[in-house]
Order: sequence, then structure tokens, then C-alpha cells
Amino acid sequence: MKNRLRVLRAERSWSQAELAERLGVSRQTVNAIETEKYDPSLPLAFKVARIFGLLIEDIFEWKEEYEDQAQL
Repeated sequence: MKNRLRVLRAERSWSQAELAERLGVSRQTVNAIETEKYDPSLPLAFKVARIFGLLIEDIFEWKEEYEDQAQL
């Protein structure tokens, strides 16, 4: 899942560790989300959106290829 997490974090001059602390997760989790190696749970996605004052859809982008895979 594509996301804007790295850009949003950089705009606020937060390190991955600072964002992780705000979210209650590890820095490695933030890194994995930013590098698109891990998709956050729905509760975590809501928490991310709330911290940045945005909608989930403004941060995370669902790729059509995921829809194709979900229909298998």
C-alpha cells in the first residue's frame, strides 16, 4: 500500500523514533510502513490519520492490483 507517511513526517521534522513514540509502536514499524513492507492495521491507520489531522485516504493509497489479488 502506497503512503505519504515519510513526507508528512518530514514536513514536521519528526524522526521515525518520534513518530513511533506518538503512535505507540516501534521505530522499525514506522520504517516498515514508510518503505511499504508492512501495511498498518486499521486501528493504527486511524491513529496515524488522527496524529496528522488527515483522513486515512489522504495518507494511504490502495492500489488496484490489491483488488485483483483480493478477488483470488
